Amino acid sequence: MTRLSSYFLPTLKEPPADAEALSHRLLVRAGLVRQLGAGLWTFLPAGWRSHRRVEAIVRSELDAIGAQEMLMPVLQPADPWARTGRLPIQELFKVEDRKGAEHVLAMSHEEAITFHVARELRSYRDLPKILYHFQVKARDEPRPRAGVLRTREFVMKDSYSFDADREGLDRSYELHVGAYDRIFDRCGLEWYRVASDVGMMGGFGAHEYMAPCPAGENEVALSAAGYAANVEVASATPRPVEGLPSAADAPEAVETPGQTAIEEVSRGLDVPAAALLKAFPVIAERRGPVLVVLRGDHRLNEIKLANALGEAARPAQADEVESLFASVPGFIGPVGTPVAVIADRAVEGLRGLVAGANEADRHLRGVEPGRDFEPEWADVRSVEAGDTCPSGAEIHLEPAIEVGNIFKLGMRYSEPLGATYLDESGTERHVWMGSYGIGLARIMAAAVEQGADEQGISWPRALAPFDIEVVALGKPGEESLEVAERLYSELGAAGLEAVLDDRAASAGEKFADAELLGCPLRLTVGRKGIEAGEVEAQVRRGRERRALSLETAAEEAVGLWRELP
Repeated sequence: MTRLSSYFLPTLKEPPADAEALSHRLLVRAGLVRQLGAGLWTFLPAGWRSHRRVEAIVRSELDAIGAQEMLMPVLQPADPWARTGRLPIQELFKVEDRKGAEHVLAMSHEEAITFHVARELRSYRDLPKILYHFQVKARDEPRPRAGVLRTREFVMKDSYSFDADREGLDRSYELHVGAYDRIFDRCGLEWYRVASDVGMMGGFGAHEYMAPCPAGENEVALSAAGYAANVEVASATPRPVEGLPSAADAPEAVETPGQTAIEEVSRGLDVPAAALLKAFPVIAERRGPVLVVLRGDHRLNEIKLANALGEAARPAQADEVESLFASVPGFIGPVGTPVAVIADRAVEGLRGLVAGANEADRHLRGVEPGRDFEPEWADVRSVEAGDTCPSGAEIHLEPAIEVGNIFKLGMRYSEPLGATYLDESGTERHVWMGSYGIGLARIMAAAVEQGADEQGISWPRALAPFDIEVVALGKPGEESLEVAERLYSELGAAGLEAVLDDRAASAGEKFADAELLGCPLRLTVGRKGIEAGEVEAQVRRGRERRALSLETAAEEAVGLWRELP
């Protein structure tokens, strides 16, 4: 019998001083997690129960699509990571053993699983395969924050598919789409599946599963027409520029003393911000200096820029602006610049624009892309609320937590690590791979964020650490505790997992802790209720109360619990 009088559930009246996210505050206050160090979290018994419930849902859906569970080490030789080109990743922990051999603490397991597949799967008859595990990951996160949302160590489910060709990979990918859709539905989350960037994983196709909530670090672009994409890759038609100046036959220099910001120039020349050309001087390692230009009311999207360049780029320093771009910081423009120019497609076809003159305190009016400078066109801006999706519907932006991701890796890892098979004709071919991850703690945090109220956590039924909390009121030795224990046993016999609050604490303290912990249903047994032949039931979400018959309380509670979300 799980009794709170002996259970390790150290609740707190006040949240940690550094807690910003709601899930951070409540998971700590409810006694589910505790911090060991920056980005390092311990799951206490009730928190681990919830974590294990997420794991059970994920496991059952992966097993249902034919995936096979295994386990791979966190500590890995560095050589496979060097061969795939991922060893220099800054967030990757690198360690040496006592003999000086270099190892890594895995942040994902593509290298490890491909190492094994390259040695064990040799024929087309061995394919397809889906393998998965639950394992600790390590990440040298520079800015751990938001409790369990951004940490340096965490448990992930990652699965990997291995197929003979692109068509097989597409089938394995769709199997995971179906499994993931069911997982997040069963977890009781509101979620979106959105197109995303492949990032450090590589490959050629990816989606993320996003749970909308204010604490989310990602932004999702959504429309009523069904468009859904991470802003990292979202594309949209921009809102038209209102009040654009008339076109000019040629650029005209105007004095703009001290006006280095878009707002200052817009106000000084009495033109809308969208009529200005915002210039970003960047340096790419292979390509060299590049001037990136976009509308003054738009934001540069660094991921889109990296994809357009084929590599990451860094902002140019003040001395580089003068030596490489022949300009002055704050007055940079594309007209007459000695470097290559990439212009965002949102400025294509616009006329009468304003740009920096590459001279201190001066801008140019009447600039026309394609006439006054010849750029390379690319989509390098972040979408904005009010843009329209490809179907013509208006886009809105919503913050969200990334709770899962799926990638079509292709031969990104099988080629450098030699994962091949012999086809029916005996020809050696590379295996096609997919990678699929789920963050278990992130699902917990998203569930807390989406369901909590002023009193505390309100778990969806599937993820709660306990199905029902039974609260016994009264003094030790009174009948209420005996009745509560009997009710607890009847609930267990019916297949539900309950927790009994038998502490020598006030009713107010017990109720406050029960609402903080957030079990879907609370049953209260007290002297007055027993005399009336009743047990009070309170549904946590919405705090609806009703009376159950004392004689059939367990049976009624089970039926009520099954109706809960």
